Amino acid sequence: MTTATIPPRPSYPVHVDSSTEPVASRWLWLVKWLLAVPHYIVLAFLWIAFTILSIVAFFAILFTGSYPRAIFDFNVGVMRWSWRVAYYAYGALATDRYPPFTLAEVPDYPTHLQIDYPHHLSRGLVLVKWWLLAIPHYLVLAIIVGGGRWAFEDNRWRYVDSAGLVGLLAFIAAVVLLFTGSYPRPIYDLLLGLNRWVLRVAAYVALMTDQYPPFRLDMGPHEPHALVVSSQAGGPPSAPNPAMMSSSPGQAPPPTQGPSQQGPPQQVQGPPQQPYAAGSPYAGAEPYPGTYYGGPGAPGAPGGPPPARSGWTGGRIVSVVVGVLVGLMSLGGLAAGGAMVVADRAFRENGFVMTPTETWRSGGYAVVGNVLLESARDRTLPGRLIGDVRIEATSTRTDVPVFVGVARASDARAYLSGVAHVFRNNGTRNGQEITGGAPPAAPTSLDIWVSQANGAGTQAAVWSPEDGSWSAVVMNADGSPGVSASMRFGAEVPWLGGVGVGLFLVSLVVLGGSVTLVAVAVARASRRTTA
Repeated sequence: MTTATIPPRPSYPVHVDSSTEPVASRWLWLVKWLLAVPHYIVLAFLWIAFTILSIVAFFAILFTGSYPRAIFDFNVGVMRWSWRVAYYAYGALATDRYPPFTLAEVPDYPTHLQIDYPHHLSRGLVLVKWWLLAIPHYLVLAIIVGGGRWAFEDNRWRYVDSAGLVGLLAFIAAVVLLFTGSYPRPIYDLLLGLNRWVLRVAAYVALMTDQYPPFRLDMGPHEPHALVVSSQAGGPPSAPNPAMMSSSPGQAPPPTQGPSQQGPPQQVQGPPQQPYAAGSPYAGAEPYPGTYYGGPGAPGAPGGPPPARSGWTGGRIVSVVVGVLVGLMSLGGLAAGGAMVVADRAFRENGFVMTPTETWRSGGYAVVGNVLLESARDRTLPGRLIGDVRIEATSTRTDVPVFVGVARASDARAYLSGVAHVFRNNGTRNGQEITGGAPPAAPTSLDIWVSQANGAGTQAAVWSPEDGSWSAVVMNADGSPGVSASMRFGAEVPWLGGVGVGLFLVSLVVLGGSVTLVAVAVARASRRTTA
């Protein structure tokens, strides 16, 4: 019996392996932000699909205890693609080789990411691990990758971005590279360790594993784990992965066969030994590309069949992304159509769809507003769309009748020139106080109004929008100071209910089509083939 050291799967099911030495030019990092733009655009859409598919996986795990394999492969591919771009660009700046546009593993690319597929996941843990249990790691990641925070500055809240340790170290490495032509190896090792931490947490919160990410910084391009197994003479030779066998600085290299150990190569004894226990959810998981863990005839083993590969072709990826985007738009259509139907049924009074009540108040003689009516200047289109407009005013003072009228904005300004009043514009809540004196006459005595109403209780002015700029004016009917009235606005919008029902039904059909598009792509991708 002899023994041999073979590279086992690392104890944590997220594997990040990279080139032993970074290879980067002095100057290219200055323009990588531009070169990576196509990847950023594609990844923006892929991450939208990633998020939606993760929600689907959430419910699948909750009800079945398993992560759908095709969705798992897709999400791992998105993370792998993102990691290659980060390794090329400002997550490490460790290679000048342009990242490939693929979700699949590329064996000869300088960095790799693989996540073991779990055959079972906890149904209860899925409810809390992505937010509650991950909080300690989120605090660490805020330092590693940076982020943003809300700060109260200049009498208002502002969102302030903060740089992370990864970006800072990559910049330092770039400056050293610029002046020396050599990438500092200690920074490279540290960057790989930090990114490895980030990717482990990302896989955990994306529900891909139940194993809690370790608070451990495994620096260097290779994960420092190895497994020694026994072997019997006559078995197949072991097949270590050279990349995984490489050691990081300060780590002892694995034992090698010296000159005094000449003879037949060492053999693996008996049945293949698995890196995970029989009861583990990862027991029997497939090896990731370039690594051999099985015995004779195992997928990926010398003389055995090639390992299974993902069924995610370019067309299926496009189908998922398009299906997700169209599905999200259809959800927006469903919400908009439903809101239209609700507004038509719940807020329509006497043929008008009314707004909630708001209070117009002024210590002067009037309150002027033109926000609502400015949106209906052109009778040829907006006026026809919204129909007639209804303006209701109810005085909160029982001793004074209220006046509400609509006039051209120029006429209203001329009447209230030099008069103390409040001007409300652009949706302002309290309006702008304008100082002045009393009006020259009571509003009821003027002929500038195209529609008016006055008296006790609720008064309503109904107006058909016309071309021009118009203002609504609320005053006490006798022109006295101290105006306070509850206001409501409404419009006929005769098409609201019909369009709402139509939009809802069309969006429902489109949503069904988008779900079918995604489901068919996922189902076909589930038919994994051999390389």
